[in-house]
Amino acid sequence: MNNIWKFLQYGYLIIALILLVEAIIEWKDDQNKAIFMLGLSIFISLIFFFKRNFRKKIEKRNKL
Repeated sequence: MNNIWKFLQYGYLIIALILLVEAIIEWKDDQNKAIFMLGLSIFISLIFFFKRNFRKKIEKRNKL
């Protein structure tokens, strides 16, 4: 089960990257939408790093 979570966490980065590209594309047409997508991309990236750190902490604790 942990192996599945290791791969699924990279889905957060893929979604963040897609939102980042969409924000860049939308910047000329609708800056409010682009800023929202950019903020969401940053938020999802932070979730990725938080979950990765938490998972590693749990794995380290379970090895003891």
